[in-house]
Formats: sequence, structure tokens, C-alpha cells
Amino acid sequence: MDVDRSDAAYRAWLKEAVRLVRADANRSADTHLLRFPLPDRWGVDLYLKDESTHPTGSLKHRLARSLFLYGLCNGWIRPGRPVVEASSGSTAVSEAYFAKLIGVPFIAVMPRGTSREKCRLIEFHGGTCHFVDDTRTLYEQAARLASDGGGHYMDQFTYAERATDWRGNNNIAESIYEQLRLERYPVPAWIVATAGTGGTSATIARYAHYMGHDTRVCVPDPENSCFFDGWTRHDPAATSSSGSRIEGIGRPRMEPSFVAGAIDRMMKVPDAASVAAVRTLERIVGRKAGGSTGTGLWSALRIVAEMVERGESGSVVTLICDAGDRYLDKYYSDGWLAEQGLDIAPYTAALDHFLLHGGWPRP
Repeated sequence: MDVDRSDAAYRAWLKEAVRLVRADANRSADTHLLRFPLPDRWGVDLYLKDESTHPTGSLKHRLARSLFLYGLCNGWIRPGRPVVEASSGSTAVSEAYFAKLIGVPFIAVMPRGTSREKCRLIEFHGGTCHFVDDTRTLYEQAARLASDGGGHYMDQFTYAERATDWRGNNNIAESIYEQLRLERYPVPAWIVATAGTGGTSATIARYAHYMGHDTRVCVPDPENSCFFDGWTRHDPAATSSSGSRIEGIGRPRMEPSFVAGAIDRMMKVPDAASVAAVRTLERIVGRKAGGSTGTGLWSALRIVAEMVERGESGSVVTLICDAGDRYLDKYYSDGWLAEQGLDIAPYTAALDHFLLHGGWPRP
């Protein structure tokens, strides 16, 4: 028996859809690597990879592009059929953009507390927001909506680590090393990357190992996330009973794309510390960023302090994951902090002490 499932119209659509997604990457310049000002005498340089300058304003633009190419080339995304994603916001914004680019419907399944600005951006790109009250049902509801509509559940939490070419192809890791090539410490001692899916930390760690670099990878984890506990206990079944307040990172389960074995270190970061760090970033560098950037910056500064204390020299890199204008009603709102019971004053004082003296205040 000879079965031929090829269809000329579909093949033509697929070819054009892949061209459109690849053309988006070809039009986009690389994101900037900014220096966080530290005294030269410390012998440690801190850099911020500014992923907020992507067309959809976040690190997730890279992921969404890779996921769409992966889904298209696997034959999973079809003309006229919806693409559905479980997301706390930024991935959904970027996926809505690519869905509109190739002309397919998009539905984002999100926690009800997702920032209003992210919801507006998803709808701006033609997507639909489907809210759930219990974050533990995100995956189930997204899969059901895709099945009911004859569409494709993108499932970033499973496919993030495999959709990206971690060996190179101008992924985020290769870009960081190339941009550091003329700096005084071109091979970073540490790269700090927060985890939502875990795809970014997996890509960076794999690339560093593949290229033979001595760079170590640290993954900071916010409150109400299971990644830290699962990693420290070697427990792939670890869970958390509540959702993360730091949008885009932290998960209630150990996601398939979180490659624990590739990571060198993890830190548990209080949410108040994340907010203090992101506000300090605005004060020092003049850039508003999201809470996940604060989580990474807090950990990167702790690592810098350790290196200074030990007399080590080198460079440290962390990420500006997205812009802060998406979170004006959250991380930049004193009212929201009060509602959440978060006191950032002690953490702000610790950061100020470090920036002035080069050491972390003693307990």
C-alpha cells in the first residue's frame, strides 16, 4: 500500500510560513550587552544581556521563534488551526506575534493574575487570553483547548530545551561569548540565568560545555517555585503548591525542559530581594525591567561579592529578560508590595552597602 499525505497547498503554506519566521530573525539585530558600573579595582566586570530589545520585548522572542520553527518543521502547526500555549505572559506575547505573522489563531492559557499590560500585548498581536485560577491546571486546559479546536499545544515547558540549537546558530550563549570577545575577561566566570521553562539555562550550560569553556551557570529561583528544592534534593517529582509572584520564572513542577544536570549552582531568592534589585537597576543604569531580571541581578551581585572577597578576577553575565513597563502595577507599585506583604527596604540597604563597599553586609 502506498500512502501519500503530501498536499501541494499545505506544502506551499509551510514553505512560506518558515520563510516568514526565519526572515524575522534575519531582520533582527543582536541584543546589546550592557556593562553594570562597578569599580575597576574590584577586578570583576558585570554585564547585562538586554533581551528586552527584541521585537516583542523579551527573552521569550528567541524561544517563540524556535518553537514555531520546531512546530512547523514537525508538521504540527497547520494553516487555519489554533496554536495554544500555557504561559504566564511573555512567551504568549511573543507566540501571538509569530502566530499573527504566519496567519494562524493563537490562544494563551494564563494565570488570572497575569499583568494587564501583557494581556494587552497578546491581544494587540491578535491572540486570545484564556484565564485559569489554579496554575496547576494550566497544562491540562491548554492541551484540552488545542485538542478541542483541532490545533497544536505548543507546550514550551517540554520543548524549550530541544527546539533551540544549543551548539550555536547565534543562540543566546554564542551571542554572549562573541560580544565579550574584546573585553578584558572574554570568558565569563559565571552566567546567571533564571528559569521558567529552563530552556535558556540549558542552552547556555550546554554551549559552555560543548565549547570547552570554564564558565559556570547559576540558576536563581524565586519563592513559590520547586526548581531549587528539586535540584538540591535530586527530586524530579518536586512540586510547589502555589504560583510564583515573579512572572515568567519559577514553576509548580519540575519541567521537562529544566536540565538539572547541566547546572552548576542554584540560589533561592526572596521576592522582595528581586524587586529591590530591579529598582536598583533602574536607579543605577536607568533601565526599568521585569521582576525576573531582579532575581537574576540579585544573584549575580552576590556572586560578584564572593569573587571580590576571594580576590578573584573575571566577568559575570546576567540577563535583562523583559522591560519593566509591563509591570508598573506590580514591581514598581508600592501599593502592590503592601498587598503582597513585601518589605524591600532591608534588601535595598544590602544592595546599597555592596555597591558602596564591595562586600555583602554581615548578618
